Amino acid sequence: MKLYGRSVQVKDGNTDRALRKFKKKIADSNLLQDLREREFYEKPTTRKKRKASAAQYRWKKHLSSQSLPPKLY
Repeated sequence: MKLYGRSVQVKDGNTDRALRKFKKKIADSNLLQDLREREFYEKPTTRKKRKASAAQYRWKKHLSSQSLPPKLY
């Protein structure tokens, strides 16, 4: 039996495992993120600001992980 698209095969009635595989497959394909982005129109300037803000947050997070922990005394 050949499966097409985003589907998984349930083996031995183990639906929990199949559901986990399906969720992982959907998450890896970025399908939900794409649907959320297309749900409402976002102006190009707003999109640019949101992406710049996210990049700045990621950079600050990266810098904080590189710094030494504070002294506890």
